[in-house]
Amino acid sequence: MAKGNLKALINQEKALLIDFYATWCGPRKAVQPILKDVAKQAGDKVRIIKIDMDKNPMAGQQYKVQSIPTLMLFKGGELKWRQSGVAPANIILQKIEKYA
Repeated sequence: MAKGNLKALINQEKALLIDFYATWCGPRKAVQPILKDVAKQAGDKVRIIKIDMDKNPMAGQQYKVQSIPTLMLFKGGELKWRQSGVAPANIILQKIEKYA
């Protein structure tokens, strides 16, 4: 993903949840169904994108991602919440409700 495209998405007023992952990461398999559930329940309150750290290492460096998976929730260009590791759907949904 081009740096400018990511910045434009982050700066939008709509909440953006980014899943920084790698295909070889074991916990990634647990995160995928959680994010599907979150997307279904949150509807149009949030946009969810995935960034493969192996294909986009600069994005990870820019946002200081040290472990994967890492979830980041942005709203209006501001980082509102960050979680490394697997987070349950109810926690992610609470954060979306709070900040979206």
